[in-house]
Amino acid sequence: MAEDLPPPVEQMALASLNDGVSTSFSKAEFSDRVLIRTILSRPDGGAGLAGQTVKVGGWVKTGREQGKGSFAFLELNDGSCPANLQVIVDAAVAPLGQLVPTGTCVHVEGLLKLPPEGTKQRVELRVEKVHHVGPVDPAKYPLPKTRLTLEFLRDIVHFRPRTNTISAVARIRNALAYATHMFFQKHSFLYIHTPIVTTSDCEGAGEMFQVTTLISDAEKVEKELIKNPPPSEADIEAAKALVKEKGEAVAQLKSAKAGKAEITASVAELNKAKENLSRLEERSKLKPGIPQKDGKIDYSQDFFARQAFLTVSGQLQVETYACAVSSVYTFGPTFRAEHSHTSRHLAEFWMVEPEIAFADLKDDMNCAEAYVKFLCQWLLDNCLDDMEFMAKNFDKGCIDRLRMVASTPFERISYTEAIKLLEEAVKKDKKFENKVEWGIDLASEHERYLTEVLFKKPVIVHDYPKGIKAFYMRLNDDMKTVAAMDVLVPKVGELIGGSQREERYEIIEKRILEMGLPLEPYEWYLDLRRYGTVKHCGFGLGFERMILFATGIDNIRDVIPFPRYPGRADL
Repeated sequence: MAEDLPPPVEQMALASLNDGVSTSFSKAEFSDRVLIRTILSRPDGGAGLAGQTVKVGGWVKTGREQGKGSFAFLELNDGSCPANLQVIVDAAVAPLGQLVPTGTCVHVEGLLKLPPEGTKQRVELRVEKVHHVGPVDPAKYPLPKTRLTLEFLRDIVHFRPRTNTISAVARIRNALAYATHMFFQKHSFLYIHTPIVTTSDCEGAGEMFQVTTLISDAEKVEKELIKNPPPSEADIEAAKALVKEKGEAVAQLKSAKAGKAEITASVAELNKAKENLSRLEERSKLKPGIPQKDGKIDYSQDFFARQAFLTVSGQLQVETYACAVSSVYTFGPTFRAEHSHTSRHLAEFWMVEPEIAFADLKDDMNCAEAYVKFLCQWLLDNCLDDMEFMAKNFDKGCIDRLRMVASTPFERISYTEAIKLLEEAVKKDKKFENKVEWGIDLASEHERYLTEVLFKKPVIVHDYPKGIKAFYMRLNDDMKTVAAMDVLVPKVGELIGGSQREERYEIIEKRILEMGLPLEPYEWYLDLRRYGTVKHCGFGLGFERMILFATGIDNIRDVIPFPRYPGRADL
């Protein structure tokens, strides 16, 4: 009976992505089709579904007419997995010419059949009905069947997802995002949405995008003044004289004890004159250009009545929740106005930033290591087909690297120890472009030497000089170093940066001043130390860097859906 069936949400929760070797399959919950993944990702490659009638939809990767135009082979992909479903369409079912061009979208229904022996496919679809065709003009379609460079694809970012590489990256990115939430939820962290618009500079670097309406407001004023010039002094004086005249008229009527209707009408004329004067006085204050005060931009006239920026990190804000509900994390976009054109920098990128109360630097390192291992194992367990594509096309060692990181304890050394090891390497004729000495910020070449050459596994470097780290990191007892840590991994170097936060009010106030930062924007942050301060720590993982590490792709612009960098912000 109908009432015995579980409700739809429970059905969804019980749904399996893979039906093993059963002879049934799951239809997509919210569209009239079967995902190609549910057919091809089975252990038998879909052979056990032979004889089943299904509807599938997707885009043609390659198509060719055969048998003198009597039928056509289509390689169909719907983005649910890297593999294509081979589809066979007879000319009697639909015009083949509109089906075979690369990029054509089709929604078809047919019978799954076992292909002839000796072919690589385990199952194919014989089409009986075509429900939809989204045609393509092959002469104009910008994605030909030939191999395309990732650089070329950045110029047609709206079509990039249709390529094998970018769709695989999208699935890997999705898996890592899902695993991130899975890990922190599993460990009872609360997901906090931190603001994108901020008035605090977390890094103290000053490379921030400013958020302002002053420029657009100034342009509006300029257009308005051209269209309707401001009133002259004579106009305002005349309006004042009219207000005075109307006011005297009301007074005279009242003293003469005139009728109510007459007085009311006179008062209405007075109010109208006052409103006109007010409008003229407001318009007389309109000045072209950005408002200034004491020779500086007057941000009190801006939208937020103060300077505002796009965030470089959600850390400071998420700390407010860590100091109230203990374990939290934020995961969202961050921005940096750095004019860098390297393969490792973006203007907009995503950060995963957990914050843990009642925890110190050792706890921070333990959490970071467990999280990275969890991500690596998740890809091995849930995205192996996409990882095999990456191994074949970009980095043959990427799967072995994931396995190594997932199963190997991370090496932990102090910054001072790291410098000594690098200095010893220099003495043995190792050449670095950047000089090695205590007090430097480790360069990527130093980080990769430690993790790829010296230890051949992930390395956590801790206790850095205070001069190269942010103000909020806890000062160690030696007064020279702070309780900071970086997780270094092969391929990318620094993957995570974190620290125990400075919970002592007097010390963090002094650190802010030492960094040359104003106290006023951080008064709320200092309040967390004034009232109910708590030992706490946290870290940030650059999400795109994690994808670079996992896939072996070289350029960070190719692992984010819509890359933003100097000179480019397409779509």
